[in-house]
Amino acid sequence: MPAPIRIHRLAKSGHCHRVELFARLSGIPFELVDVDLAGGEHRRQPFLALNPAAEVPVIEDGAVVVADSNAILVYLARSYAPTWIPEGAAAEAEVQKVLSLAAGEIANGPAAARLVTVFGMKLDVDRARAVAATAFKRLEAHLDGREWLAAGRPTIADIAIYSYTAHAPEGGVSLDPYPRIRALLARIEGLPGFVAMPSTAAGLVTETA
Repeated sequence: MPAPIRIHRLAKSGHCHRVELFARLSGIPFELVDVDLAGGEHRRQPFLALNPAAEVPVIEDGAVVVADSNAILVYLARSYAPTWIPEGAAAEAEVQKVLSLAAGEIANGPAAARLVTVFGMKLDVDRARAVAATAFKRLEAHLDGREWLAAGRPTIADIAIYSYTAHAPEGGVSLDPYPRIRALLARIEGLPGFVAMPSTAAGLVTETA
């Protein structure tokens, strides 16, 4: 049996949670390696050898090292869980659009607002909440007539937006106006193997991707 994939993470980072969540949902064997961001472990060797950008998450799959949470989702799906990433140019483009949303408006919206309220980061919380509202309106409209974000079934697109969307209220962003988004989150939470991200935190989560 091959060695389990090593996931270097901070438990209360949504970027890291999406990787762990996907591994659990898809049945990929893994082990978790907690990185002490508060102590600066990510800015020293040997971590910098894994990711010179000094960010979590990072995975090790034998000799293969992959950083960036969305890149990790693509790698894991292609390597071990192909049903989670659809075939065909049009369907894969739909997934990529959501991954871009997760790396853009979701990261700069609800994720940034949570950094302010939960972790005390010096960011513009009003701007973050405005970005979150724009992103969620787009998601809500996209979900009209759909149960899942792409391909008519669960894909890495759904996983990419889950963590920071589900925890948006921690940043002062209400999900009450978005019934379709709340229904999507509930469907994800009902998948076998689902694991939640802790709702409270202490420490740094600024250096994640």
